Amino acid sequence: GRLTMLTGDPGSTEPLVVTHDGPIATLWLNRPEKRNAVTKAMWEGIAAICADLATDRTVRVLVVRGAGDHFCAGADIGELEVSDSSYAAANAGADTALGSFPKPTIAFVRGSCVGGGTQIAIACDVRVADTSAVFGITPARLGIVYPAFGVDRAVRLLGPSATKHLLFSAELIGWERALRIGLVDEVHEPAVADERIDAFATLLATQRSLLTQESSKAMVDECVRTGEISRATQARWGAELAASADAAEGVAAFLERRPPRFTWAGTSD
Repeated sequence: GRLTMLTGDPGSTEPLVVTHDGPIATLWLNRPEKRNAVTKAMWEGIAAICADLATDRTVRVLVVRGAGDHFCAGADIGELEVSDSSYAAANAGADTALGSFPKPTIAFVRGSCVGGGTQIAIACDVRVADTSAVFGITPARLGIVYPAFGVDRAVRLLGPSATKHLLFSAELIGWERALRIGLVDEVHEPAVADERIDAFATLLATQRSLLTQESSKAMVDECVRTGEISRATQARWGAELAASADAAEGVAAFLERRPPRFTWAGTSD
């Protein structure tokens, strides 16, 4: 069920498309006629694409977005079999691959972001939306048990009460409430949202240290998972820092009032 990875073919009919703009990779959910509803093959494809891009040293930032006017209306209900363990495994594999992607990930949300769409967005590091965005977690409409990993991520991001509110009701919420409960980090008018996501991804990819970003991501995620940052993790990143030229370059660039040229491109092991 592995899907072809396409580069730079916006006219593609493949349900997942990867485009590259310098160091920024964008994973497009590409079924606009179905509001980008996700099939089992797409869950498998997301996992495969994330695995490939994670080891690509030319990729510095991953943006996830939907083709057309919507992010993702959720899992494709037409093929959802509640008792299908292989479907659940595909869904979990995509969540794990996206959530553990070592470099910064940004979900760019417009229109519907519901069910599995919200799951994808929550697995990313940061969520940027425009004012058309509508969010919901909707298994209560279908009488199914939401995957434990999805509940876990939602609770850690939103807290117990906001997660229950979404899961109990399956109600859709607008960007104002999403911003208030911490489901999104930034909201912009549609006319400027595209410019902002490009500028923000470019800032992260070209003007900021990947060493700082990867170490921060690893430590934040460990802190969320276990409640603390282990000495082993601190030692590992201390060793990366000591072996890297980035800190000296960053200080020199600051003192010389010029943009830094960071060179750290991934862990040395």
